[in-house]
Amino acid sequence: MDTPLDHYRTYLLGQRNLSPATVRNYLADLVPFYQFLRQEGLGDDDPIAGLNAFLTRNGPLTVTAEYRRLLLSYVAWLMTSRTTNPGTAGEKRGHARGSIARNLASLRSFFRYLIVRQLAPPSPLWNRGSTAMRSLVPKQAKRLPPVLYKQEAQDLVEQPQKSSAQKKRNPSLLLRDSALLELLYGSGLRLAEVASLDLTNMDMVSRTVRVTGKGNKERSVPMGRPCVEALTRYLEVGRPMLQGQKSGQALFLNRYGGRLSRRSVEAIVKRYALRGNLPDDVHTHTLRHSFATHLLDGGADLRIVQELLGHSSPSTTQIYTHVSSAQARKVYLAAHPRASENEQTP
Repeated sequence: MDTPLDHYRTYLLGQRNLSPATVRNYLADLVPFYQFLRQEGLGDDDPIAGLNAFLTRNGPLTVTAEYRRLLLSYVAWLMTSRTTNPGTAGEKRGHARGSIARNLASLRSFFRYLIVRQLAPPSPLWNRGSTAMRSLVPKQAKRLPPVLYKQEAQDLVEQPQKSSAQKKRNPSLLLRDSALLELLYGSGLRLAEVASLDLTNMDMVSRTVRVTGKGNKERSVPMGRPCVEALTRYLEVGRPMLQGQKSGQALFLNRYGGRLSRRSVEAIVKRYALRGNLPDDVHTHTLRHSFATHLLDGGADLRIVQELLGHSSPSTTQIYTHVSSAQARKVYLAAHPRASENEQTP
């Protein structure tokens, strides 16, 4: 029998038109909530029905208070329950604050869905902009995204052209890697966006790439001359040498002729970052962060950067103005002869 979770998955895919990857993330965030409900004895077969009965047991006037008590208990449970981190040995106690905030955001979306379909009692707690809900989210320290200096980014995208790389790698793969790195940094594409590109997305005449981003929203992003030149070399020489029966219209191909996977794209960025002696935490999104920050450093308008990145809200893009300021301060402290004298020890 279908459960509310099954119907919610269909709703996210069909009516909200979210990507399968985004839907998986939404549903994954609900797994600990269901675990919490079962631990609290609210029913193994249908925890939502058990929760509904629990929330309304004292009548409609107490529903919001019951919701609040439930969420406070849930947040406390998240902060103390044991979690397993993929890729690490063993378990650790407690979810990180950022993980809890994301978890509550997914839960808010789920309960709005349940309330509309009369599967859970309504409460202003779930309204958009609810201050009561905001007070339940653990406060987080603001962390600026990692950004490369301009010279570091340039060194990274030029790594496939270095003689040391050319001695060890197939020339066709080097052409592909060069085009891939130029596109990631030169156009600020997300990992999923660049991995899903087809030949039909590229317009070499107008120097633009048509991208389908989050929420299946399309946008057109310009490409710089180095990027166009690297792509042209790859399309004329590299891709034909890699092409096979499984290639289809995929832009970036692996050594077997199939579409280059997201994991492979990440591995390529990591390989050349290590070859260029860059920090260990450099990944595809580092190039996207660097793209946005360097645009703002060059005087680009925030709204334009927002459009190029495919952000739905300018507040998401606003973080890069802080990154740009922090980057300028790092350069000042490293370069100015009297900078250290101006620093005061707290």
